[in-house]
Order: sequence, then C-alpha cells, then structure tokens
Amino acid sequence: MKDTPLSNCERDFLLRAIEEKKRLDGRQTYDYRRIKITFGTDYGCCFVDLGKTRVMAQVSCELVAPKENRPNEGIMFFNIELSPMASPAFEQGRQSELSVKLNRQLERCLRNSKCIDTESLCVVSGKTVWQIRVDIHMLNNDGNLMDASSIAAITALCHFRRPDVGIQGEEVTVYSPEERDPIPLSIYHMPISVSFSFFQQGTYLLVDPCEREERVMDGLLMIAMNKHREICSIQSSGGIMLLKEQVMRCSKIASVKVSEITELISKALLNDKAARKAGGRCGFAESMPQERITALKTEETPMEMKDVTERANDIIQKAEAPPPAYPKLNDDRENISDSEEEEVVILHPEIPGKVCTL
Repeated sequence: MKDTPLSNCERDFLLRAIEEKKRLDGRQTYDYRRIKITFGTDYGCCFVDLGKTRVMAQVSCELVAPKENRPNEGIMFFNIELSPMASPAFEQGRQSELSVKLNRQLERCLRNSKCIDTESLCVVSGKTVWQIRVDIHMLNNDGNLMDASSIAAITALCHFRRPDVGIQGEEVTVYSPEERDPIPLSIYHMPISVSFSFFQQGTYLLVDPCEREERVMDGLLMIAMNKHREICSIQSSGGIMLLKEQVMRCSKIASVKVSEITELISKALLNDKAARKAGGRCGFAESMPQERITALKTEETPMEMKDVTERANDIIQKAEAPPPAYPKLNDDRENISDSEEEEVVILHPEIPGKVCTL
C-alpha cells in the first residue's frame, strides 16, 4: 500500500514554517524529540521512543564457524524489519530500498567503526566463535528511523549478556545463567547517528526531522559519532551539494547531541541494573501481577482537587435554568375509558375519499 502523498497546501505550509524557523511540534531548529529508553524482561531487549517513532531491538547469539579470512573474530549481523504495523507504506516480507539503506548505514555505524571487540567473541580459533545478531523491528514510524535504530541497537548491545562457556579439549560447554553468570560484550565506544535534513537546496537545516518534514526535504546528512568526537561514518543523500562549512557545522551540533544521548543511555543502563539487582520485575513481567499492561502506560496527569464542592456549586448557580419539561402523551389506549375515548378521523393514503375511523 502506497503512502498518501502530501497536498500542495501541506507542502507549502511546511516549507513556509521552516523558513520562519517554526516546526509542527513546536521544537526549535536544533532540538531533538523526547527520547525514552526501556528494557524488556530478557537481556538484550530494548525499546526506544523518539517522539512518536518507536523501535525495538533484540540481541541474540549462537555458536558458529568463523569466516575463513578471520578465524579469530566473531561475527556481527544486523537485520532491520519494516513491518506494516509501523506504516502502511511498508510491505510485509519484502525488502524495500529504505530497509537496505538503513541496514547498510547501521553496519557502517556499528560494525565498521570497531565499537565491539570481535576477537573476544572467539571460543576456539578457527572452529567456533560467537555470532551476535541484532534484530531491529520498527513499531511506529514518525520519521528519523536511522537515529532511533542506532540508539536501540547500541543500547541493546550494551545491555546484552552472552552465556559463559567452558572448553575441555575440543569439547565446548555452554553454561546456563543459573550455573554461571552471563558475560557482557566488550564495547569500546558507543557510536550514535544524528540526522540533519536540508531544505531549499541547503538554505535551511533541521535536526531530527519528523515524517512530514522528511517528505519535503531536499537532502539528508547522517553523521555517526561517539562522545569522544570521533566520526564513525558519514553519509549524504538527496543529491544536494553541501559546503565544507555546512558539514563542519553539522558535526559540531552532532557532537553535542551524541554526548547528551550517550549520558541518557548510561543512566538507563544503570537504572535497569539497579532494578534487576533489587529483584524488581522488568518489562512485560511487571504487568502480570496487576493484570494490566503498565510498561507502555501514559504519563500521569496531576489534577487539582481542592475546593471541588464550592466550585461545583458556583458553576450550578451561574448556569442557566433548564427549559421547562412537558408531560409526555400517554399512548396506552388500555388506560383510556370508554367515555374518554375520542373519535379520530384520518384519510386513507391510497384510496381518495376513503375515511378511516379509530
């Protein structure tokens, strides 16, 4: 199913608002939407909300044979699924151009940046290594899927724990979490992608474009960077020419945003670690005793409950008097006596001159 295109009026309205440095959701030019990070019951399950964009990342692992050219390194695999649940424009079971683009950009951001120590994933050199698989599911699309995917993927990798193994000769034993504590991955740094959209051939710039802003943009610049201000990957799309000053300006903005997001991820991981250590329930397991889903509950709205009775009385006194009520006619002919019964004469609807008496 194709997505509904924007009308000319909507397009002109968006471009005029961008020229006046205004956005649909009230943000400033360089503002990010609210980021919320939550974790599932198992290690390696992470939900990221970027405004209304919602992404789930799940990390899993298995023992496989290594690649011939790299016998001492583990394998990293990334998969992004765009389901129709996220947007009617996405088709089930079919790889679109957008999914291929997001997959390649995520691989450049995480795999090619060497943020994970793949040599620590080797179990037996040349025979057995760990394969780490990151599956990312789009639950709702409101723009900027790349940034939400990179945050969810790196957070899930930091949260993941692989089983411990024991080696006796050529025999490899995988221990369950009850026998030995799982081992976290060795992560050097956390690359985060920051997206910039350009309008009017690069005249105007926005950070974190929403879905409607992505439809009217002329070009997109994605910069993956860590908190040490090291650029891990950079990609420009849309066919517009960017000046050196524009790219440097975007990199400075990205360094600030990446530092804020990295701090947010670290706090979320610490909070989840403290909750699990205290024995608290996490994710969907939290909702089971209460017989309702609380993991996705809305924020509570405080209400002023003082002087409710006095305010209600004032409203009633100031209100207009209700219109007078008239008694309804009684159509029950059984309650009408013979003396009170009146003769009703009506004309027959089909036979002219025919009179019917009730």
